[in-house]
Amino acid sequence: MTDKSVADKPTLVLLHGWGVNQGVWQSICQNLPATTTVLTPDLPGFGKALQFPPAYTLDAVCQQLAAQIPDGSAVCGWSLGGLVALALARRYPHKVRQLALVAASPCFLAQADWPGMAPAVMQQFGQALTANLQQTIERFLAIQAMGSDSARADTKTLKQAIMAYPQAQPQAVAAALNLLRDSDLRAEFAALTIPLAGIFGRLDSLVPVKVVEQLQQLQPRGCFTILPHASHAPFISHPAAFLAWLQHWLSPSGSSNNAA
Repeated sequence: MTDKSVADKPTLVLLHGWGVNQGVWQSICQNLPATTTVLTPDLPGFGKALQFPPAYTLDAVCQQLAAQIPDGSAVCGWSLGGLVALALARRYPHKVRQLALVAASPCFLAQADWPGMAPAVMQQFGQALTANLQQTIERFLAIQAMGSDSARADTKTLKQAIMAYPQAQPQAVAAALNLLRDSDLRAEFAALTIPLAGIFGRLDSLVPVKVVEQLQQLQPRGCFTILPHASHAPFISHPAAFLAWLQHWLSPSGSSNNAA
């Protein structure tokens, strides 16, 4: 786990998404100021977190992560990591002083009243997992960068970063996909009282940008940013813009603007 730490510095926790590991944050961590402690824990069953709970539930995942995160952290989660960050904030409120979502939604699967991933796409990923895990992950990585001007380079960057860590455990990958499919945390999202922000890509094919309007209705004080040319991984395709957003969110003015 990346740890640029010194006592008494504010702690930023970055949670990665489905199928990958903490390696996706490598370039971001290298460009963050030394005044911040940065933790990038792997989700259970991914990267170096080889052990994972037999019942892969949000409660169990959050319990395992909470043991690694100091009280009063600023937690930022990408995609599945955003769903986990939201659950963590509700279950362990003393751990999360402010929350940020990166291309993440409290409900990933499309509903009649909610924009999201088509059930057929989710089902295809599930079926492909049993046939060829590595190929499915690589296809998923390609989707992360879809629509950006440097999609091929972005995909290569993602692949190289995650390959520096152990491959995800197949059972954890499948179980985590089920979390994306089955979780609906809209009520928990609406109940948040901590400072809340989010950044999304207008070209995202997995978390439709239309969801931002719905998020704003559930959290009127939330501060949500849309990058017009980004897809599902804005920190890879538009690192400068993402870093500027992240540093603003971490600043006293950024975290207080949307405090409840």
